[in-house]
Amino acid sequence: MTRYNLPRAALRPLLAAAAIALLLASPPATAADRKPAPHADKAAPDAKAIDHARQSSACLKLAEQAPEKAFDSALTWQDRGGGDMARLCQAMALFHQGQFQAAATRLEDLVPTLGADTPQGAASLLARAGWAWLRAGDDVKAEHAYTAALSRTPADPELLIDRAFARAEGQRYWDAVDDLNRAIEMNPRNADPYIYRAGAYRELGNHAKALDDVGIALQLQPTNPEALLLRGNLRALTGNQDGAREDWQMVMKIDRDTSSARAAADNLARMQAGNAAGPPK
Repeated sequence: MTRYNLPRAALRPLLAAAAIALLLASPPATAADRKPAPHADKAAPDAKAIDHARQSSACLKLAEQAPEKAFDSALTWQDRGGGDMARLCQAMALFHQGQFQAAATRLEDLVPTLGADTPQGAASLLARAGWAWLRAGDDVKAEHAYTAALSRTPADPELLIDRAFARAEGQRYWDAVDDLNRAIEMNPRNADPYIYRAGAYRELGNHAKALDDVGIALQLQPTNPEALLLRGNLRALTGNQDGAREDWQMVMKIDRDTSSARAAADNLARMQAGNAAGPPK
């Protein structure tokens, strides 16, 4: 969410092996055992010799490390009976290649089959499609994907945070606040929704509420670099230059090799140069 100066991807890395564990769990019929959809490729004669669960794990890990190689491997696996799980690996590989629109479309296409056994499986696919749409720059399709995910699992606060993120990207800040309010009600000990609600309030010009929220986030996570960066920005905007400097310096002390630290360093440089225009958007 660039308008917040908060690197969302740093908080919740997309499509890591742990994030797709639900899709690899054993529902009433596993992805490897499910009868292929009418459009699926016919399995080669030696398909039964393949351990599809192991192949899934290996392919999904490879998609993060070497996406081009993983895509080619998934195509071969599909020809040997990999079915929907091979297509999932292809979608992930495309995402990690930066082909976000193609990845999002493929993930959504898998919902009727790979997400058929449990609402959680469908929601997981749709949530990842939503993030891919965001990376493609389409906040409208991202919001639609997250809304569809929430229709499957409405009590998931993380999905509400994600949809709020998409809504804020479309500058629909009050709608984002509504989602974040619900997420906080469900899990008041999670710092993330307070940080993002503070960002929304900042964009709405309510710096007092923004500072209240980021203060709660820092009570929950005192060294959260995104929260410290945002509080520093808010302090600078409200005339507390000393407090802003302390927050930005703390961000750089925690870890210099992050986008938050780089933004903090830029803010400090501008302050030292006498630029009173406030922190960059």
